[in-house]
Parts: sequence; structure tokens; C-alpha cells
Amino acid sequence: MRRTGRIRRQTLIGYALILPSMACFFIFYIYPVVYSFYLSFFAWDMLKPKQFIGLTNYRALLGAEEFREVLRNTLAYSLGVVGLAMGLGLILALLLNNRTKLSSVFQACIFTSYIVSWVAVSLLWIWMLDPQYGLVNYVGGFLGMPAVDWLGNHRIALWSLVGVTVWKVIGYPVVIFLAGLQNISQDYYEAADLDGAGAWQRFRYITWPLLTPTTVFLFITLTIATFQGFDIVNIMTQGGPVHATSIYVFFIYEQAFHYFRIGRASAAVIICFGLILTLTYVQHRLFRRNVHYTQVG
Repeated sequence: MRRTGRIRRQTLIGYALILPSMACFFIFYIYPVVYSFYLSFFAWDMLKPKQFIGLTNYRALLGAEEFREVLRNTLAYSLGVVGLAMGLGLILALLLNNRTKLSSVFQACIFTSYIVSWVAVSLLWIWMLDPQYGLVNYVGGFLGMPAVDWLGNHRIALWSLVGVTVWKVIGYPVVIFLAGLQNISQDYYEAADLDGAGAWQRFRYITWPLLTPTTVFLFITLTIATFQGFDIVNIMTQGGPVHATSIYVFFIYEQAFHYFRIGRASAAVIICFGLILTLTYVQHRLFRRNVHYTQVG
């Protein structure tokens, strides 16, 4: 009986310790999604009473060319940021994978951009990319390049945001990849050296397979983060020119607070939630067979 009572007390203590986190999770994550699902069946402008309209908001979104353009922009933005951030992050992590003081300084410098606020980064790059007075065009002029309207040209504005985002978040994959690299046992490399393996063979048969858990984690978290991008668009382009940089969360913000279509914005939230869940599940299914946790396959 005494042992049973002790186990019960420990169980209650455990639940008490996780209760604040679980309460925050339900209040700030689960409840908004459930309430958005409820609102998605109504027409509501926050001034007049809600009017039930069924699936009309979903049909209006899926049938609108603007919404399809937003999906294309979001997909291009996400693929660009995730691909470049992971590729450059891996290269930098491999170059910095040593325990010298100089390497630590470079790691700190690279990670600094990640912890700076989006507002500060966006304002900095608005000036850097200014077509008349920006530093990028100023340097390009010395190299004989014509001035470019980086944020005003609808063909390149989205890719300018991709470049700024990669510059901002690159510290995150670098740090995560470094953690993965430093977790690989040196015994594998010593055995490869004895067999006469070169640098490329060590990377292909040892480093890359044992980095797959880290790679999958980064791929999923960066994809989710890019689908939630908002600040950079809101500050730098406001979705322009001609909706060329309008991505998903900014579109939801516009529907809710510019046009006061709360029901349609809520429907977009639910579609976004479903897209993220689907992408995460597909990524997990695609990569789980090729993930190596304890040994090289």
C-alpha cells in the first residue's frame, strides 16, 4: 500500500508539472484552431451578427485565382528557403566542424542574424535593396551591373525575400548540423582512414547517412516555419508588386484585417493547418526508411 501511494503521488506530481505547459498548448494552439474551424462556416465581418453559410468560404477560396497564386508563391518561397538554407547550412557546418576558437567566433557571427528580430532584419534589407541608394546596387555598379529594383520587380521580388530569409535563418541549420556532426563517433572515420577512404567517401558513406535524422528534423521544421512566414512580407513588400510576394499567412491577415472576411480567413487557416499536417506526414513517410540513428546502413 505504501509503495502504491508513493507511485500515485509521483504520478500526480508529474501531471502537475506538465499541466501549465499543456494548458498553454490548448489555450494558444488547440483552441484557436477549433474556433477557426467553427468560424469557417460563417460569414462575419465582426460588426454584424454571424451568418451560417456552410462550405461557401471553402468553395470561394479554392475557386479563386488569387488563392491559387498565393499557394504557388508559398510553395516557391518554402522550397527556395528550405533548399538553400539546408544546403548552405550543411556546407558551413562542415567547414566549421572543429573545436578551435576561430570556429566558435564564426559560429557566433553566423548565428547572430538568427536571433535578430524580423523587424530589424526587414528594415535593414529594405535599405540594402533600395534601387537608388541601396548597398547591393551600389556594389553591383562597381562590377558593371545595371541597377535592379529588387522588391519592385514582380519577377524577382519573391526571390529577393527568399534570399533575405535565408540570410536571416542560416544560423539555425548551421547549429543543428554542427550538433549532428559532433555526435558522430570518430571511430567510423578512423576505420575509414585505415581502409584508405577519401574525403568524399567518408562524407557519402559515413557523414551523410548518420546525418539523416538531423536532416529530416531540419527539413520538417524549416518547411513549417516557411509556411508561417509573415513579418518579412508585411514589412518589406505588403504582398506586392501585384500579389507577387503574397504568401499564405499574409493572405490570411489580409482577409481578416483588411477585408474583414473573418469566415474566409478562418477557412484559410484550416486549409493551412491541413496542408502542414499532410506535408509533415508525407515527409515522415518518405524519409523514415532512409534514416539511420545508430549505424551506417
